[in-house]
Amino acid sequence: MHVAMHMSDGLVNAPTALGFGLVAILGLTVAAYQARADLDERTAPMAGLVTAFVFAVQMINFPILPGASGHLLGGALVAILVGPWVGSLCIAIVLVVQALLFADGGLTALGTNITNMAFVGVFTGYAVARAMRPLARRSRAGLLTTSFVAALVNTVAAALAFVVEYTIGGAGGAGLGTVFTLMVGLHVLIGIGEGVITAATVGAVAAARPDLVYLLREPAPVVRTTGEGVAP
Repeated sequence: MHVAMHMSDGLVNAPTALGFGLVAILGLTVAAYQARADLDERTAPMAGLVTAFVFAVQMINFPILPGASGHLLGGALVAILVGPWVGSLCIAIVLVVQALLFADGGLTALGTNITNMAFVGVFTGYAVARAMRPLARRSRAGLLTTSFVAALVNTVAAALAFVVEYTIGGAGGAGLGTVFTLMVGLHVLIGIGEGVITAATVGAVAAARPDLVYLLREPAPVVRTTGEGVAP
């Protein structure tokens, strides 16, 4: 059994699929606007690299229980490396390509998949990583711990979003209790694997080029312009 976050066609009814499709379109529009501030000579190339990396790793399944496997979601990984706005676009691109070229996730479910992984997953992962940033900046072990925890929480949050969508308009025939137990229970285990992969990847990038890790960058100073000049 392959257990992943990708929803297929028919798991939710048409109104729910349409509604979350609109949510995805709106979210991507906002993300594209906000991402302009984060794209620079460091972030732009890194965005392309992490998109390709997540796409490749999502094609590889790892065992979590006898007969069950999972794969990387990548939400915390992209958020830590390129920020949440750029990261959400990276995950959305991966999901669109997978749906169109590899039939991994249904086309009518693309809106729910983008909502779950590109928004709920990415922004939850970033919120956790941002809260733990003092620890991440303290040492390499702190950065690895932060990456692991953010990835684990991001995976469970995305699974909970799946359950919420199924609660709203589930059409798969399974009971809500079964869906909750399967999705959340198994994605805790998937989250452990996700955490290990995320920590290893972020650690490798930080060891070579810490300036490329978005989470570790100092925030830009706030500059206020007055009628008499520029003041810090």
